[in-house]
Amino acid sequence: MNKLQLIHNKIYEIRGQRVMLDYDLAEMYGVDTAQLKRAVRRNIERFEGEDFMFELTKEEHLRCQFGISSHGGIRYMPFAFTELGVAMLSSVLRSATAIEINRGIMRAFVAVRQMIAENSPLNRLSVLERNFAELKQDLEEIFADYNDINEDTRAQIEAINTSLAELQSNPKEKPRRPVGFIKPKE
Repeated sequence: MNKLQLIHNKIYEIRGQRVMLDYDLAEMYGVDTAQLKRAVRRNIERFEGEDFMFELTKEEHLRCQFGISSHGGIRYMPFAFTELGVAMLSSVLRSATAIEINRGIMRAFVAVRQMIAENSPLNRLSVLERNFAELKQDLEEIFADYNDINEDTRAQIEAINTSLAELQSNPKEKPRRPVGFIKPKE
């Protein structure tokens, strides 16, 4: 499994946002989780707002059943960092490893976003709308052709009816030849 895939597997969806948890990030950066949290708390103004980082509640943590500490339980709830928060971590953790890992994480977030965009219901919906519009256009053309045929047929029937009416109303007064045996004149 490549590095991008490993990072991709550590991106979770919590509160409707794609996030990475502090202990996964600490492991990737090669630092203790406590050290990462201390650095974040020292620079908390960089992480204000849930669009950068938020702390999981006990319910969220239990429901997701993420990792536990070596003491058999969680002492502090994990921080969840959004893509913006992970980018901000690079300004807090300045080691070469942190910078390299941050590049990989940003690429993973972009890959996740592209994958979602390609498979999104909106994308599929636009394809369906396009197909529907093409089918509608084809049907309109078929009905137009059908109506043209009907108009031509109606015009021909009208011409035939007119001709028959003329023939019936104006019989030519031409003397008819008698039918049957004709006696010769003496």
